[in-house]
Amino acid sequence: MATETISPLTDAIPSTDATNSSSHVRSEVENPSSPFFLHHSDNPGLVLVSQLLTGDNYNSWSRAMKIALSVKNKLGFIDGSIPKPSGNNAVLLAYWTRNNDIVISWILNSVSKDISGSILYSESALEIWIELRDRFQQSNGPRIFQLRRDLINLAQDQTSVSVYFTKLKSIWEELSNFRPSCNCGKCICGGVRNLASYYQMEYTMAFLMGLNDSFAQVRA
Repeated sequence: MATETISPLTDAIPSTDATNSSSHVRSEVENPSSPFFLHHSDNPGLVLVSQLLTGDNYNSWSRAMKIALSVKNKLGFIDGSIPKPSGNNAVLLAYWTRNNDIVISWILNSVSKDISGSILYSESALEIWIELRDRFQQSNGPRIFQLRRDLINLAQDQTSVSVYFTKLKSIWEELSNFRPSCNCGKCICGGVRNLASYYQMEYTMAFLMGLNDSFAQVRA
């Protein structure tokens, strides 16, 4: 029986008979490198990130969640690269459903109670991820305004240079996530490189402006 390409496992599944295919799927999901593999610590009560999604922290939350899911080898369940299999392969579908529900549980554990109630009945982790992105990524304007204001008001004051630099870097890196970027890999005019140099100069200027007067010579 021919099998449609629906997941990383199906490329290796023989198209001869259902018994061999099912056995192969079972052996593959026991491989720790498989996205369908579940470690004994991968339980529904696991909290992947320390900061819950409340709405205004979507960008930092989504970044942390992507990192955590990548470590768990489950990123494909939220980026669409591991879609739901058809019903032709019941064994593969069962493994997909189990992993999908695990990822849903992790997302529910990582958002506030008000938000979790609105996504509880979604059927897939991908559906939840897209809904959260569409709902909360629209609040970029107010967040950018707040970050820019924090950047302007940030000064070393009585703190050490390392503490001041850490605060500045945190604000600057979050701001950089809102900037448009070119990922096509076809930019050959040097414009992207010039833009990166400009942002680096802005970053340096922001750092120097917030230093105490004792570093006047450094600024000069």
